[in-house]
Formats: sequence, C-alpha cells, structure tokens
Amino acid sequence: MLHTIFQTISIMWSDHPVRVMAVKTLKKMNGNQIIFTLSNIEDLIYGVTFDLSSGSGRIVTNISLIDSEDVNNILPIFRDVMLNGLTVSPLAKMLSPGESVNDFIIPNGKCGIATVCSITVDGILLKHGIPVKPRFGGLVEVKDGNPVRFTDLVRYDSTTIDPLEILMSQSMTSVSDMLTIGSGKILANLREITMNARDKVEETLDDMVSVGFGGILEVGDPNSDVLGVSVERDHFGVVVAGGTNPMAVAQEQGFRIDTHAMSSLMEVGDMVPIDRLV
Repeated sequence: MLHTIFQTISIMWSDHPVRVMAVKTLKKMNGNQIIFTLSNIEDLIYGVTFDLSSGSGRIVTNISLIDSEDVNNILPIFRDVMLNGLTVSPLAKMLSPGESVNDFIIPNGKCGIATVCSITVDGILLKHGIPVKPRFGGLVEVKDGNPVRFTDLVRYDSTTIDPLEILMSQSMTSVSDMLTIGSGKILANLREITMNARDKVEETLDDMVSVGFGGILEVGDPNSDVLGVSVERDHFGVVVAGGTNPMAVAQEQGFRIDTHAMSSLMEVGDMVPIDRLV
C-alpha cells in the first residue's frame, strides 16, 4: 500500500499560471524499494531498439484493459484519436483474455489494447545519440487546433505513478472537445534536450514522421519557454502528445477503462494500424 501527498503549486511562467502537482511519497507498507516514474522511463528508453531504416525493433507500449463487451465501441474511439494525430502512432494490438505481455496477463472478461507510448520517441532519439531528459507529463490547452500552453504538470522525478494516469484519474482532460470543436485539453509530455543536438533532433523527428511516427506538438527554441514552460539553460523543449489520449476520450464518454501506461516493450512487427482492428 502506497501513501502519498499531493501538493498543487501555482507558478508563473510567461503570463500564465501553471499548476505543478508534486507527488511526495511518504512510505510503502510492504517495505519494497520505491521506484519513481523517471527511473522506469529511463529503463524503458534504453530498451527501445526500433530502427527507422528497417522499421523493426522494440517500442514502448501502453496497455488498456476494457470489458470484452465494450470492444466494438471503444476501438472506433481509439481510431479517431490516433488518426487525428493525438498519439505518436496509429499502431495497436488486441490482447485476448489469458494472453500475457512480459509479466502482464489479461484477466478473464477483459480485452487488452496495446498502443504506442510516447516515451518511444525518447528511445529513438537516444538510439541516434541524442540524450533526452524527460521532465513533465501534463495537460496542454488547445485552441482552434493549435497547442497554446501547459495548464497542469506533474514531474516524472516526483511520482511513482505515471503523470498522465494521475491527470486522467482526476477527470481533467477534454480531448473529446478537441476532436469535435478543435479546442480542449489534451495529454502531453515535455522533455529537454541539449541545444547542441537541435539539428540532429529535427532530422530524426522528420525521419520518424516519414515512417509513421508523429505526435510532435511543439519544438521550442534554445533557452526559451515551450508552451509556457521554462527549460534548463542551453537546452530546448520538445512536447509530444500523450499515448493515453485515446483512453482519456473513452473515459470521457463513460466507458470503464483501466490504463497501464509505459507498461512494456513490444516488437513493432506484432502491431497493426488501428483501422485494421475496427
């Protein structure tokens, strides 16, 4: 059993207050070592082997558990979100009851949907010699289809729970509004990269887009705020759409969904475009 304290801090960046939710872990009753989300991210990043040239290798996935009777209703939701560019990739894999992914087993009465986690982007960048510092997961306000600013942030190094799962659990998203009227709050995350790697980052991101990986919301300038958030000196920020945006829409529309973000590594060849599953 894990006991935590949530603190919401209002910080002024530019002209907008951004709430940073710091999650301080007090103790874990079973005595096991506490692993913060940032450590888990770093492990997964090093496990990414996806090669842009061959289109093969391992990527990081999220796994969503849904009631078996809801599959035909939820898959079209996932498709619409993915094809609107609110995730890194439109790839997915259906998982049947009893099927396992690493140590994760799909329970009876449930189906699993594996989707690409945005941390895959960090792994691909690292594979190309670009060091990445994941900093925050949060909510990005979108107006008329354009990302405007972060409104809420959770630090990866201050929580044992995925920040986007925290924000989803608080019903703070409005991704459905983004899809229907072009304005709303979507899940995204921010990483920092040294300014000396900027040209290489842009080249690699372009190569990713050419093989079907996208979801890049903003690439900031060195030593400049990105979507209202300041970055470390001699660094720039890259904002990527959260891989859990499809789950957020399903939740907003009243479906019961159990999200396990940054769940496991999976061979990209085991996945197919989401529209083949609908």
